[in-house]
Amino acid sequence: MAEVQQWKIAKIPPIVQELAAGVEEPPSQYVVQEQDRPAVAASEMPEPIPVVDLSRLSACSSDAGAGELAKLRSALDNWGLFLAVGHGIEPSFLGEVMKMTTEFYALPLEEKQKYSNLVNGKEFRIEGYGNDMVVSEKQILDWCDRFYLIVEPESRRVHSLWPTQPPPFRDVLCEYTVRCREIAGIVLTSSAKLLGLREDYFVSMLDEYAMTYARFNYYPRCPRPEHVLGLKPHSDGSVITVVAVDDTVSGLQLLSHGVWYDVPIVPNALLINVGDAIEIMSNGFFRSPVHRVVTNSAKERVSLAMFYTLDPEREIEPAPELVDDEKRPRRYAKTKTKNYITGLFETFARGTRFIDTVKISE
Repeated sequence: MAEVQQWKIAKIPPIVQELAAGVEEPPSQYVVQEQDRPAVAASEMPEPIPVVDLSRLSACSSDAGAGELAKLRSALDNWGLFLAVGHGIEPSFLGEVMKMTTEFYALPLEEKQKYSNLVNGKEFRIEGYGNDMVVSEKQILDWCDRFYLIVEPESRRVHSLWPTQPPPFRDVLCEYTVRCREIAGIVLTSSAKLLGLREDYFVSMLDEYAMTYARFNYYPRCPRPEHVLGLKPHSDGSVITVVAVDDTVSGLQLLSHGVWYDVPIVPNALLINVGDAIEIMSNGFFRSPVHRVVTNSAKERVSLAMFYTLDPEREIEPAPELVDDEKRPRRYAKTKTKNYITGLFETFARGTRFIDTVKISE
């Protein structure tokens, strides 16, 4: 079993949900520098993000299946993410998932703090309720609260951190974990095909020791949404990320060629993006998208992201089949998964990308 990483933090940030209820202006530690402030409206996309029907991807021998695979290629080549329909999760169950997330954050503060991510009030751990790590007194904080849980493998679940309120939370999360694993498998199988790798190349890496993190995000209303960020620009350190998003309010933005675009809402669709691990293993054929979250003054927003990562002891490196010393040399150094995840949390707090530290200069 991998050791539990803990960090000493520079300060304990306030719970944003509580803060938002009592301020007319965001405190200075949340206000981003003027050049980094989000526009009221992001740029219009030059082309729409593909909507991929996962139920057709497994039928690649048919014209419909080939068409969906082409959509997936376009999505991953151009955006690094796509909107998934035909994923097999009923709208009613997706509604339950979002409802339990909202109901958790509606609990009294003292109830939520039973699951705090602070150990002894001064050390930060990945799992638990609160905020992201603060490494500097000068760090610009995000306008959000989060709740992290390890959901796979079952042997790594810390049941004392799994809420008993709302009552359906544990059962719904267990079922959702199973359903999302199937979805990740479909996408990873198709991604391997697109790269000319054997179909189970990525799926086989999500073995019994691979870890899946669930992150429940809560973005309160903000009196000055143009001055803060719900979540600073970053890319995911995962192999793949599956996100259930609020289909009543937007907030996710994607960076492409230096321009920020709003990711559209498609009811009952899941958002799926590749992570840094896929970028490394594909030797840069697929790129982990840089994204951020903006807030609004009218409505709170929630989401649930499932991050699929490798065995903490497994090394991440480009697939040998995708390395050619003359045409496409190795572009990323080898790194151990647990070291990458540790580095990811530390660089995220500083507003930088850990993947930049493993890139090999061309």
